[in-house]
Amino acid sequence: MEQYVRVDREKFPLVVVTFTGAKPTPANFQEYLNELYANYSPMQRFTLVFDATLARVPGISYQKQQAAWMREHQSLIQSYCLGIAYVIPSAVIRNVLKLIFKIQRDPVVSKVFSNQEEGIAWAQSQLETGNHNISDEDRVNV
Repeated sequence: MEQYVRVDREKFPLVVVTFTGAKPTPANFQEYLNELYANYSPMQRFTLVFDATLARVPGISYQKQQAAWMREHQSLIQSYCLGIAYVIPSAVIRNVLKLIFKIQRDPVVSKVFSNQEEGIAWAQSQLETGNHNISDEDRVNV
């Protein structure tokens, strides 16, 4: 099975999820969701960087699955995730993110960046401030 994402927890509480460019399949997409869930097992606050530089456009069924996962785990996400940086240089992938957020709003503060360095710097600043309260102004503007 070709990996859909690589998850780097070496610098926890900063977690970087990098999309590999592989086509999503039922198996590798489920593994991706399992890896997302595994980020919460330490039950410690952390930030996420999703690097979608190489991401392929997932089909609508995967977009809905992602939204459902977010909805199902919303309280867990809000309890431990201090923010999500999305690295998305592609307008097409930004539109996919918009669609997912129309189905299910992002439960924590988030921001879109065009490169990983900026996304990591922002995620690091979220760790330093420790502020995870979200207002409508903090919601991602894709």
